[in-house]
Amino acid sequence: MDRQPKALGPLERQVLEILWDHGPLTVRQVIDQLPTDPAYTTIATVLTNLKRKRYVRSQREGSSTRYVPVTSRADHDAAVMGGVLAASRDRSATILRFADSMSAEDLDLLREHLRTQGGER
Repeated sequence: MDRQPKALGPLERQVLEILWDHGPLTVRQVIDQLPTDPAYTTIATVLTNLKRKRYVRSQREGSSTRYVPVTSRADHDAAVMGGVLAASRDRSATILRFADSMSAEDLDLLREHLRTQGGER
């Protein structure tokens, strides 16, 4: 996603997490993965909202409709982080504060990525 993702409600995020974890699912299959037993119409509405927000697309398979995430979890989360940076009044300070809050393991991962991408000189 190139744009700032639209905000997700808690149930929308939970349903999207299920789709990321399990791949294309029907409304009933999503309900079966939830820890509660929401009404079928509730989850159907959530999936319709996710489709309207362009988080999922639907695909017909016979008499069933499966919902498929449009982007990966990592791409979505990166877009959210990018949106925070874009909205920041002081991008440099925001990046540096975020880097200061990262664990040593995350910093090592970032350094390795930058090194392999030619970002460190």
